[in-house]
Amino acid sequence: MHAARNISLCTKDCLCLFVCPTGATDTETGQIDFDRCLDGCRLCVDACPSHALYLVMDNYPEPKRKSAQIAKALQVLMESKSAQETVASSLALEAGTDARKLLAKAFAYSNRILSEDCGREAGFMLPQSAVVRDFLVGLLDQPFDEAFPADAVRELLELI
Repeated sequence: MHAARNISLCTKDCLCLFVCPTGATDTETGQIDFDRCLDGCRLCVDACPSHALYLVMDNYPEPKRKSAQIAKALQVLMESKSAQETVASSLALEAGTDARKLLAKAFAYSNRILSEDCGREAGFMLPQSAVVRDFLVGLLDQPFDEAFPADAVRELLELI
């Protein structure tokens, strides 16, 4: 784990320079020397008054596989959130006041995000699912006409 800086938040108060035991911080360029940064030290992160410094993991753990029962429950929740998004979107079109329209739009957007998260966690969205890879390979194995975007399917397979 090492420190990184969000340059747009940095006020150049330079407290990080004084607390860093290795001198890894450089406020002129905004860069932090990862080779000199101590793993998980966080002295600069805690000292930064503008909260421009944060820690970045070097290695992320592999996500645990979901059981079929959990994946099915997530799929049901995803479908529910998708239906709620549709209802909220139609309410936004019919709402009389601006406040109601904004609330309905916010509710629709929130449900879309939740639906996408459920789909991703269930393994139904690219690039996390072997099921998707098998589906795309199966699409290419089927006879298709010229209108079928075979090149796009091949490109998606390269991303997985």
